[in-house]
Amino acid sequence: MNWRYQIRGLGVAVAALLMVAACGGSGTTASIWTTATSAASDGGMDALVKAAQAEGTLNVIALPPDWANYGAIISAFSAKYNIAVNSANPNGGSQDEVNAIKTLGSRGPDVVDVGMAVARKNTNLFAPYQVSTWKDIADSQKEPTGLWFQDYGGYMSIGYDSAKVPAVSSIQDLLGPKFKGKVALAGDALLSNQAMQSIMMVSLANGGSADDISKGVEWFHNLKAVGNWVAHKGTDSTVKEGDTPVLFEWDYLSGNHKKDVPTWKIWTPDGAVVGSYYAQAISKTAPHPAAARLWEEYLYSDEGQNYYLKGLARPVRMTAMTTAATVDKAAAAALPVVGGTPVFLTDAQATAATAYLTANWAAAIG
Repeated sequence: MNWRYQIRGLGVAVAALLMVAACGGSGTTASIWTTATSAASDGGMDALVKAAQAEGTLNVIALPPDWANYGAIISAFSAKYNIAVNSANPNGGSQDEVNAIKTLGSRGPDVVDVGMAVARKNTNLFAPYQVSTWKDIADSQKEPTGLWFQDYGGYMSIGYDSAKVPAVSSIQDLLGPKFKGKVALAGDALLSNQAMQSIMMVSLANGGSADDISKGVEWFHNLKAVGNWVAHKGTDSTVKEGDTPVLFEWDYLSGNHKKDVPTWKIWTPDGAVVGSYYAQAISKTAPHPAAARLWEEYLYSDEGQNYYLKGLARPVRMTAMTTAATVDKAAAAALPVVGGTPVFLTDAQATAATAYLTANWAAAIG
């Protein structure tokens, strides 16, 4: 499953990574850091920083600058360690990322940031690593050896331009005549984890369950039937231009639209709250193995986690940082309000939901 925007195609990712592999860095898989399972296992943080700086380059993929504040994170990491970051296919998704590892191997991405279904399904592609703050990550949010470990999460929401549509207080409001041609998803339902989770939220609001996404598919069929569905995906630009004034999105992404649309509001239905965390993993064929591990150390440091928080995403170490008084309090206070008990899909539930969409979405939407 892809969890960001609609995939532009693996060809874009491959071409971009081939280009950066040809011109960036002196990484080599012969490095001792290829098999390092922690910084301490191979000389500590000073040694890791030195080795990463010697490589001089980090390859990342599918990290839109406005997604969880990744633009600021990449800039801060690069400036802090004087390491160039090659960011390929920013509009790609989780499946793009693992496909690039499979296709490019040691010329591909060093690290990936993927949805949980993809993370669990592709552990054979990842190298085990435990960051220095490993103990702050709950056991349920990490693979025991460090093949993947969750980094940040959020909740599915409905964002809308209050200057263009009425206030939203129910999923059913979106079926009304004042929403004609205005409601969109932020991805392809057959490829995007974000879109799948959006449909699941609607299903929960219509009597479905985490094991039953069918009520959501039926609702979107009705949305199209009354003329309110926008077939193309919603993006920052379509929101800014007013083309998609109602958009299903993660709350931390929806909040970004307020910069361009001051009248943008975010609503999450009580009793139908869908949450999800994403995970980091290091490619076992990473061309810059030390830089890959240093990137993870940075993301899970207080500084890196607070950057996620400033992007309205909930960092995985937030509880520990709150206890230690190292959390950015202003950023924490700015998080969107969520009411009700969140539902987090299991891997089996997410797989079943995706299978149902594969079999039924096209017929429902046409």
